[in-house]
Amino acid sequence: MKLLGIEKSSFIDYPNKISTVFFTGGCNFRCPYCHNTSIVNQEGEAISTGEAMAFLQKRKKFIDAVCITGGEPTLQPDLYEFIVQLKSEGFLVKLDTNGTRPHILTNLIEDGLVDYVAMDVKAPLKKYAIVADQRVDVRDIESSIDILLNSSIDYEFRTTVCTELLTKEDILNIAMTIKGSRRYYLQNFRDGETVLAGKGRFTPYDLNQLELIRDEIKDLFEICEIRGK
Repeated sequence: MKLLGIEKSSFIDYPNKISTVFFTGGCNFRCPYCHNTSIVNQEGEAISTGEAMAFLQKRKKFIDAVCITGGEPTLQPDLYEFIVQLKSEGFLVKLDTNGTRPHILTNLIEDGLVDYVAMDVKAPLKKYAIVADQRVDVRDIESSIDILLNSSIDYEFRTTVCTELLTKEDILNIAMTIKGSRRYYLQNFRDGETVLAGKGRFTPYDLNQLELIRDEIKDLFEICEIRGK
């Protein structure tokens, strides 16, 4: 595992649980609003799997879950084996993914290795390559959405929104693509020095406007909320 970052204690990444978050290096997307520039570019001091497990074993009394994010964790060739170790220690496991490797997602779910999956839905399918700034086989995105919609594990979909990349119509399109899902979160963009395309390039939605959009789509989901207010 190429682990390039750790958040030792998080109260927000795994719903209603205290978790440790590991960041895996590298990503097959280059979303310009991404805040994890160094992780995406595989920069930083690596944490070995042994070091990660030793840290977790010392904190088992205080940590309920482990969240694996990135970058894109499913690019890691030893992700499966790492999660097997986590589960053997009794941790709940949450995986963050962009949905480009549905076969990995299927294997992890079928083998009972993930308890919660958060999938980023970047854009309407026709605009995926624009927002991800990479060539994207949207059939993989559709497959991953379908896997989660039909799985028994807990999951959420989420979309980061900024006015330059996603219109109201785009958000409504995404909502229809994942309608019937348990949770959908609109994550309002926040600017900062670590944004991949640079600070000052993108604009968050006006909160009132975003709330109106949320109200228009909320009945499509069990839970539909705004993050980053």
